[in-house]
Amino acid sequence: MQQPQPVGAQLRAWRQRRHLSQLDLAGHAQVSTRHLSCMETGRALPSREMVLRLAERLEVPLRERNRLLTAAGYAPMYREHALADPEMHAPAQAVQRVLKAHEPYPALAVDRHWNMVACNRLVPLLLQGLPQPLLGPPLNVLRASLHPQGLAPRIANLAAWRAHLLHRLRQQVQATADAVLAELAEELRGYAPPQAEPADPLRGDGHVYVPLQLRNGGGVLNFISTVTVFGTPTDITLSELALETFFPADEATAGALHQLARTPA
Repeated sequence: MQQPQPVGAQLRAWRQRRHLSQLDLAGHAQVSTRHLSCMETGRALPSREMVLRLAERLEVPLRERNRLLTAAGYAPMYREHALADPEMHAPAQAVQRVLKAHEPYPALAVDRHWNMVACNRLVPLLLQGLPQPLLGPPLNVLRASLHPQGLAPRIANLAAWRAHLLHRLRQQVQATADAVLAELAEELRGYAPPQAEPADPLRGDGHVYVPLQLRNGGGVLNFISTVTVFGTPTDITLSELALETFFPADEATAGALHQLARTPA
């Protein structure tokens, strides 16, 4: 089993990941550069308050803040509950209300590894026909989207959408240093790419956003996607939960989704 890095080495890694110099971070955290250097090299042990202050300035995810605290010899501060736990009743209900209220348009909630934890009834209707191994559990949204046997053949603008998803995933790996996400990114990049790759992953072929264009029943559904996160989480699970909602980008898509929603359960 790999030994955890000392707290100083972890702090230095997070500082470098955020492209900050010691002088930059020391100024943000209101600590001397000398003291910060001593903490990073292990010559000084940060207090619990200092660990939390530096973690806040470095925007370290809550899960990793616990690891910093543990490495410094302190008890973890942030708890992790399952959505089904009694403590999570209110946020779990909020998630379900958002997903339900978004019908007849698709919406889903994913965890930090893009595994789907909840969805409204439109999502399974759009995933019909996918092979069972891709449907999980857990159903990984990115894998189901880009796998050659998944939604990829149905995505009319696959090159642009693939580039968009990989760009988002690269940003997430950089922000979190999550090894599982890094492995997922490597897997997705290994799928055979479309022949036409956009030069700029954020370019939407003339659109002001990158649409999802999904072939369905002989037509193409055009979507705008939005992402919602909880604003003040103190629970690890809640801090890592994201709700992705898809809106119709044209009247034809809106009409098709209303019709699809009338499909018997």
